[in-house]
Amino acid sequence: MTDAGRHPNIKLLTLSEVTDVKGYVGNFKVRIRKKARYVDASQCTACGDCAKVCPVVRPDEFNVGLSSRKAIYSPFPQAVPSAYVLNPSECLGHNPAVCAKCVEVCGKKCIDFHMSDEEIEETVGSIIVATGLEPYDPRELDEYGYTRFDNVLSSLELERLVNAGGPTQGHLIRPSDRKTPRSVGFIQCVGSRSARKGGEYCSNICCMNTVKSTLVLKEHYPDIDIKVFYIDIRAFGKGFEDLFKRSRRLGVNYLRGIPGSVEEMPDKSLRIAVENTATGAIEFMDLDMLVLALGVKPSKSTRRLQEMLGLQLTPDGFFLEAHPKLQPVDAATRGVFYAGCAEAPKDVKDSVTQASAAAARAIRLMHKGEITTEPITSVIIEDKCKCCGKCAEVCPYNAITVDVKKKIPAVVNAAACAGCGTCAAECMFDAITMNHFTDEQITGQVNELLAENPEDKILTFACNWCSYAGADYAGVSRLQYPPNARLIRVMCSGRVDEKFIWEGFRKGAPVILVSGCHIGDCHYIDANHWTVKRVEKIHKKMERLGIRKERLQLEWVSAAEGIRWAEVMRALEPLRKSVTKKEIDETVAVLKKQK
Repeated sequence: MTDAGRHPNIKLLTLSEVTDVKGYVGNFKVRIRKKARYVDASQCTACGDCAKVCPVVRPDEFNVGLSSRKAIYSPFPQAVPSAYVLNPSECLGHNPAVCAKCVEVCGKKCIDFHMSDEEIEETVGSIIVATGLEPYDPRELDEYGYTRFDNVLSSLELERLVNAGGPTQGHLIRPSDRKTPRSVGFIQCVGSRSARKGGEYCSNICCMNTVKSTLVLKEHYPDIDIKVFYIDIRAFGKGFEDLFKRSRRLGVNYLRGIPGSVEEMPDKSLRIAVENTATGAIEFMDLDMLVLALGVKPSKSTRRLQEMLGLQLTPDGFFLEAHPKLQPVDAATRGVFYAGCAEAPKDVKDSVTQASAAAARAIRLMHKGEITTEPITSVIIEDKCKCCGKCAEVCPYNAITVDVKKKIPAVVNAAACAGCGTCAAECMFDAITMNHFTDEQITGQVNELLAENPEDKILTFACNWCSYAGADYAGVSRLQYPPNARLIRVMCSGRVDEKFIWEGFRKGAPVILVSGCHIGDCHYIDANHWTVKRVEKIHKKMERLGIRKERLQLEWVSAAEGIRWAEVMRALEPLRKSVTKKEIDETVAVLKKQK
């Protein structure tokens, strides 16, 4: 971080958060709120005189509450910039008449209570999302007594205790009596691999973090008794298995089984009951200290960033990459890349590798000085445009401008257009066409797919980024489902025009499925909201025409939900069979009259 802070081509904004992102690849407008630190970082020498006189004492977040800090403090050693920061919600000096001791003692006159937050706007060509992760909160899973027993610690708290720069200068102590424990137990997968609380996924780092901790403890306290309770040890990285074997050789006892209860004894030691799955017996063990190996979960900022950038999430809540093998650091939104645990739980080595890949991808995209865009964009047919402004209203990228008052036809910014096709589907005058996804091309596919035995088929419009990829994932996973779905790929479910649906029913389709990204996960920000409105509108027309609205289905399937795709296909098959030949013929006759 120090090197980054000194680099002439890197602008490091601390105490800052992204509040809004607009634009497109090569021209993102990023709005940032830089919070006031109430200390002039350019003048502060981090002498610490202000902290010495500050009367306010608070728990130190960096040391997980195991030590204290003042209301004016340095966030952590080697912080960049090397300057103190003042927390206004804790300080007594927001009204200088109350305290202001720090102001009086500061020789550089760096402290200013009148500082305010700044709004900054940056124009950037690409964005790397590296929002990190958060540890699981063990208070939610309290059967291990984390909130009740002093000597039950999290793996983060142990990490700070054994760190030479921590609150005890690296000496391991029991919080209850500050004595060195003679026995320590580790419980693995706390908040991971659990359908009840936490995440069902493996957090990747917990096993080897525990192995490392046991090696550190054995190095400093060779006689300490260490027991590790686990489901299974996942040591798949380079050299990890050797570390695991070394830990066992040093005398660490690994027991396959997760404790079911923890009880505190009068001397503050802990008695745990665990089923040893190797022997099948319930064993009781007394420990001086118990450590919970915490899993990890997505950062709190993940959901907000996902909405701002139009990204997708996996069922676990992490960001979804464009392709797990071919584009592992690319987002589906062009110009956005992932690094570190924003995309999935990973250790330091994998995070550094992915960060290097993300930087290389951004450089490859930007180094030419110009961007080559995909040809899948909207084109305005000026002779048909009535200047109603509907296309500009529905465009999620503000790529269309139209002057309604002066009756100037709509204009598409090809660089900003992402090709979702929502504008073309919503235009009532057929004044917009989509390159490579024209009305004629899609209607031609409908006619061809239903040319023979249409009553046996399910006509499906699938979003390229989610449901089409989900169908592909179901096939790769060898999932079994009825093979009679006939897919028409569109870039977004928002491209599915009302006339495509009527054409499908007119050609004898018993059931039509429109499928796309989940609401809130749309690759095109909010284009699928217009899909919902369009399908609801068609359902009302179907009821007026005497057509069962169940024959038009709308389902959301993400790229990671191959299983869900198979379930949807299996659920639609009984509906298809319930549609008789007579019902199809009546529908065709009604629609031909309407036409």
